[in-house]
Amino acid sequence: MIEFRFVVGDLARTSFAYSPLQEAVYSLRCWRDPARYPHQRPWQRRLGPAFARQDTELLTALIASRLWIPDFLTPRPERTRPVFTQQLQALRGTRLPLLEPHFTAAYGSDPLPPVIRAGLADPARLLDRIVGALDAYWHECLAPDWWPRVHTILEADLAHRGKVLAEEGAGGLFAGLDPRLSWNGDILTLVKRFDRHSWPEADILIGGRGLTLVPTLFAQGAHTVIDPALPPLLVYPARGRATISETPPPVSGEALTRLLGAPRARILHLLAEPASTTELAHRLAVTPGAVSQHLSVLYDAGLLLRTRSGRSVRYVRSELGERLCG
Repeated sequence: MIEFRFVVGDLARTSFAYSPLQEAVYSLRCWRDPARYPHQRPWQRRLGPAFARQDTELLTALIASRLWIPDFLTPRPERTRPVFTQQLQALRGTRLPLLEPHFTAAYGSDPLPPVIRAGLADPARLLDRIVGALDAYWHECLAPDWWPRVHTILEADLAHRGKVLAEEGAGGLFAGLDPRLSWNGDILTLVKRFDRHSWPEADILIGGRGLTLVPTLFAQGAHTVIDPALPPLLVYPARGRATISETPPPVSGEALTRLLGAPRARILHLLAEPASTTELAHRLAVTPGAVSQHLSVLYDAGLLLRTRSGRSVRYVRSELGERLCG
């Protein structure tokens, strides 16, 4: 098992964050073992030609056969909503002596791929190639359409977890992240699955460093970093991650369509979870301006609530909107 030991004040320092860099790196698991991520297959089919133009030899080698990933590629987010370009710049500053032990720990007894084994002879050059490959993969494959949808799911997860914490406390929060997690008021215990790639035992003292909880679309269950000496981090499966494969739902209810019109009825259905104007525009394949006009009408009619999240405004159905959709 893995135990996270809390001292006075540690629970107050526990926070949520998501990581664009982590999701980009974790998404490479889909190309390594597509069968484990069926909800991502529609996106893989769409992104296949663009991915084939990337440095696929290196990108797929970043993921071990057991789907473990070198820790330096997925550092703990420095804030709740980091920016990919800033995370990539931080990755560029990784201490070079870390590369070999992190790759070795991820691959375990399996041999390192030739591209990694050869690259470690010149760690600076290998790191530069990794950063360049991830940068191109992000901007050419993920950022245009995939990340806006993922971003919506992760934001919705954070909103949901905040509500659970407020209503049910830490025990309810941790239990909802993964049924294998248990909380006794001082220790958060993660009981591992019994498989040939089980994690090593770990006893992690939070010790004033704070625990960061990070949702992802690419985890079967909660897990942490390979090296327990790194800043405490717990990655868990994001709520609603399977919806990544969904297309905009048809408008249900003839009366609702007659009342609002098809575009506004569709938007109201989509806003069961919080989303921004840009995210809705990506999902509906229309301009942000068109979505903004519909949102204004729905908000003025009392069917939506809105809150500011960083630089963006996020909308979600109000109680009246929920009743109308029902």
